[in-house]
Amino acid sequence: MQRFLRLRVLVLLLVVRVGLWCATLSTLRRVLRWWARPRLRPPGPAGTAEDPAVAVRLVGTVQAIGRWVPKATCLTRALAAQALLARHGIGSRLHIGVARDKRGVLAAHAWLERDGVVILGGDELSSGYTVLPGEEWESL
Repeated sequence: MQRFLRLRVLVLLLVVRVGLWCATLSTLRRVLRWWARPRLRPPGPAGTAEDPAVAVRLVGTVQAIGRWVPKATCLTRALAAQALLARHGIGSRLHIGVARDKRGVLAAHAWLERDGVVILGGDELSSGYTVLPGEEWESL
C-alpha cells in the first residue's frame, strides 16, 4: 500500500512539474480538480478525512518524494499535496506569497494550510511572506 502511494505521488509530482512548465496555473488546477474528484467508494475507517494521521502521512509522502523530483518547487509540492488531500476528501488552502530576502531580492513561496495550520511549506514562512491578492485557493 505504501509503495503504491509513493508511486502515485511521484507521478503526480511529475505531472504537476511538467504542467507548471507547459500550461497556465488555471489550466493545471482544472486538471488537478478533475483528478482529485470524489471517488465512488468512501475510504475505510482508518482512511477517513477526519483522521489527522491520513493528512500527515500524505503530506509527508509528498515532501519525501518531492526531494527526488528535479525542480519540484514549493508550488509543485503544494499543488500536488492539495490534489492528493482532496482526492482523500481532505480540504486545504493554497497560499502564494512574496517577500524580500536579506539582499532585497523578491522571493516567492507557496504553502498549504488545513484549518488555519500550515501543513506544508511552513519551514520558510519566517521570512514574513505577504499573500498575493487572489492567490489563495480553497481545496480543489
